[in-house]
Amino acid sequence: MRFLKFILSAAALSAALSANASPADPKNGVEYKTLAAPQPVDTGKKVEIIEFFDYACPHCAAFDESLNAWVKKQGDNIVFKRMHISRAGTDLPQEKMFFTLEAMGVLTPELHSKAFKEIHVNRNPLRRDEQVFEFIAKQGIDKQKFIDTYRGFGVAGRVRKSTAMMDAYNVDSWPMLAVDGKYMTSPTMADAGVNAAKTEADLHGEVTQVLDMLVAKAKTEKK
Repeated sequence: MRFLKFILSAAALSAALSANASPADPKNGVEYKTLAAPQPVDTGKKVEIIEFFDYACPHCAAFDESLNAWVKKQGDNIVFKRMHISRAGTDLPQEKMFFTLEAMGVLTPELHSKAFKEIHVNRNPLRRDEQVFEFIAKQGIDKQKFIDTYRGFGVAGRVRKSTAMMDAYNVDSWPMLAVDGKYMTSPTMADAGVNAAKTEADLHGEVTQVLDMLVAKAKTEKK
């Protein structure tokens, strides 16, 4: 009987949290979570935002336009960074492409969006090195320089860093956003599972509301 009461109490609490859930007034443990171990940031008075993403992820691709618009709107409030996810024991050409472009200093928001389009619209998965090299050559980037960087120790180190950061930030799904090394949220968290009928565009609007609050919160905590 005690066990049944516990289950019923937990269900009631969950229902209450869902009923009170709102991206306009996000709650810790519902629309966002606080990391048990805060991570260091190096952005001074500006708030650091990290997006953990995967080029092969259709949800990350769908979120790209809304996220870019939100970042632009934030202006000098934030320092925005991206981190491509890693998968243990798997060599991801898309991931290495991202870190290579970043290392070469040629990764623009436009090129980032083109990579998503190549995979999800043009149906070129970029799962093989050769596919990546051909795509890069079409973007007017020095192919041989790209290949040399792609196969270098620097990119391998960035891949290892990605794995370590995923562990530190407890990233187990994506897109996922880290706010100033303290808070985590995502489009699915922002909705808190309240309305399964919502579109991805709805979720994107909700998570940017949550991000607005978290940026303001983090900025206040820096003072």
